[in-house]
Formats: sequence, structure tokens, C-alpha cells
Amino acid sequence: MLEITVHEIKGHCPVYQEGDCITIRDPEIDLDKTDALCTHALSTILHYTTILEHDWIPLALGLTREGDEDHAYLQCVDPGKPYTDGGTVIFKCRKLDDAD
Repeated sequence: MLEITVHEIKGHCPVYQEGDCITIRDPEIDLDKTDALCTHALSTILHYTTILEHDWIPLALGLTREGDEDHAYLQCVDPGKPYTDGGTVIFKCRKLDDAD
């Protein structure tokens, strides 16, 4: 199971606030434990959920740095100002035990 938290917002995001969570238990998004969903974010997040849930290797995938191997970092595809009126959301992902 993966917990994906909104870590930082650069600009304005009409969907997320810092601290919002998305919980994924392959292949299901747990809607009871998910604050919001955005199609811009899902396009990036879904590329990594299966591999990270089954083989937690964020350092090998280039999604974190040495010393922070417990997290993977992803971002939505909205570039924000001056290109759009939105903003870029940085997500912090961690793997949870199914008991969590």
C-alpha cells in the first residue's frame, strides 16, 4: 500500500492543499483514505504506483536521493506560472504495511 502526500505546492492548485493524501492499494485507490484526485497528478503518479508497491526502489528510479530512501518524490505535470494559471504539486510517497 502506498501513501502519497501533497508535500509542496508551487503556485496555485485548485485541487490540493499541502498535507492532502492519496492512498493506493494496488490496483485500487482507497477513496475513504484519499482527500482529492486530480487528472494532472494521476497521469504521473500512476506511472510509478505498481513498481513502487511491489518493488520499493525509489533511489534506483531516480525518485529520491541517498539518505531519503523511505520516500519517492513525484510532481504533477502542470508547469504553473507563467505558462498556466495553476501550479506544480510535489508529492511525497511512502510504502505502508497493509496493516496501516
